Amino acid sequence: MIYVKDLLEDYREMQSTTLAKHIVFKGVGDKDVYNTTAPFLLNNTEVIAGRIESRDSELSHVRLFEKRAETEYDLLTEGIDLALQDPFYTIIDGSIILGGVEVFFEEDGSAKWRTILHKLEDEKTAIRFFDGPLGMKDLRLAQLPNKKILVLTRPQGEKGGRGKIGFTVINQLSELTIDIINSAPLLTNQFCDEEWGGANEIHMIGEDICVLGHIANFDSQGDRHYYAMSFNIDLEQGCMINQKIIAERSNFLDGPSKRPDLYDVVFSGGILLQDDDAIVYAGISDAGSQKLQIKNPFL
Repeated sequence: MIYVKDLLEDYREMQSTTLAKHIVFKGVGDKDVYNTTAPFLLNNTEVIAGRIESRDSELSHVRLFEKRAETEYDLLTEGIDLALQDPFYTIIDGSIILGGVEVFFEEDGSAKWRTILHKLEDEKTAIRFFDGPLGMKDLRLAQLPNKKILVLTRPQGEKGGRGKIGFTVINQLSELTIDIINSAPLLTNQFCDEEWGGANEIHMIGEDICVLGHIANFDSQGDRHYYAMSFNIDLEQGCMINQKIIAERSNFLDGPSKRPDLYDVVFSGGILLQDDDAIVYAGISDAGSQKLQIKNPFL
């Protein structure tokens, strides 16, 4: 079992030099863009998928932005417009799978959410093909070297408490079902019951399953604290290994916060691995986007 305080103590003892930069997204007026993906190629164009939202609202849309400069991206005005939060992507059988969290409200006003998956054919075409279980965010997929598909889940409630990571392997996308997701066993050696976390992006390095994720907790005042983390998965043992925090809010530049209780939030949307170094793309304080150069956490 892992605890934020232990991982944070280890991180602060071993922390190396980092370099943070704001990312500017143009074409959205006065709205915020945060919790983005890392950049990826779509028909030979470098794009980022980002969550667009007014500061006083959580009604968001996921849209694509095209790179113009190192830290500047322009909205693709005729691109996809999905009523989702917290986008992510992976590549399965050569196709880009773009996902996000759909939030909607029941008649009594209570919020419900689920992870939605699309096949992204081009900047204008995202074909919805799977709706995840109600109440589950942070559903993630990755293709293994043997072409099977690793599925990471994140149940909450009776099975997952505040949020734990489950895992299963399927042969092909057509086998993905809500029952398979709900029956996925939890990884051992993960978050304690008072804290929570999830997977954000899965990378295969040879046979190693390398995961960018987040770990979080509340303080005594009820404020949230989110940290970027990395870990590996031992599928044979069904456990999380090599867990470590790789970034905290103080590593990033000053910026606005959606609410005071969300200032200390780093939501690790994606990571680009560059030999000895890596670039983490993160949502900061639920109000902005930055990228952070760090040592490659998976070496």
